[in-house]
Amino acid sequence: MNDASTLPTTLVLLGAGKMGSAMLRGWLALGMDGHGVTIVDPYPADDLMELAKEHGILVNPPAGTISPPEALVLAIKPQTLEAAAPDIAPLVGGNTLVLSIMAGKTIANIAQRLPQAKAIVRAMPNTPAAVGRGITGAAASAGVNAHQRAAASALLSAIGAVEWLDREDWIDAVTAVSGSGPAYVFYLAECMAKAGEAAGLPADLAMRLARATVEGAGELMFRDAATPASQLRVNVTSPGGTTAAALEVLMDPNGLEPLMTKAIGAAKRRAGELSG
Repeated sequence: MNDASTLPTTLVLLGAGKMGSAMLRGWLALGMDGHGVTIVDPYPADDLMELAKEHGILVNPPAGTISPPEALVLAIKPQTLEAAAPDIAPLVGGNTLVLSIMAGKTIANIAQRLPQAKAIVRAMPNTPAAVGRGITGAAASAGVNAHQRAAASALLSAIGAVEWLDREDWIDAVTAVSGSGPAYVFYLAECMAKAGEAAGLPADLAMRLARATVEGAGELMFRDAATPASQLRVNVTSPGGTTAAALEVLMDPNGLEPLMTKAIGAAKRRAGELSG
């Protein structure tokens, strides 16, 4: 929902690291008025300060001078929440939407630290958000109304697609699939490049080929969204050809699918261990 009319008119962004900054740039690109935005970050980057100056964004005002906004975005490191909670609490008003992208912090945990927060959305974006091509899984507390849900959708869709989850506990699986998923794809490119070296190619050429292939295949899948991934695979697989020979190995009962299932299972378990 890339509609600026559903964006909050006042927002406080706590934490403006890579993800927080990516979100901010997305909001501004959608048309959010920077004069309604306040950033609180102990070490704002130079480019962030330039962006703030350009758009009239307030950065690190004196403590106690910030009024509760329509939306409070928690983009801080999760391990800092408990210590920071007393300073965050005054920023939460009765109608404030609290949108958290803190990994592992549940709605219950946030509500415990910020008891005045009634409307909480827990979200798990991924790193392609930096180029506007991320995907975010989001779960809402019972106190989130339709207007706040629309606002959260607008804020999150500024960095890519949004999937609303019926159950918060699905976030551990979302983390394992899409939150951590970019690393799997990058590693696939590494493995392809190493295999290319083993096949006799120079290392730099093998890596260029692998990277371009992953990039191009991803773009093809993005542009042809109506075609299932399985059909895209079939479309480039000639019977008895080279691709079929490789897929016979990858699709073996002990091939890529069980390995990926094991890997995602491990990531999900670890996400559960870190939740709290």
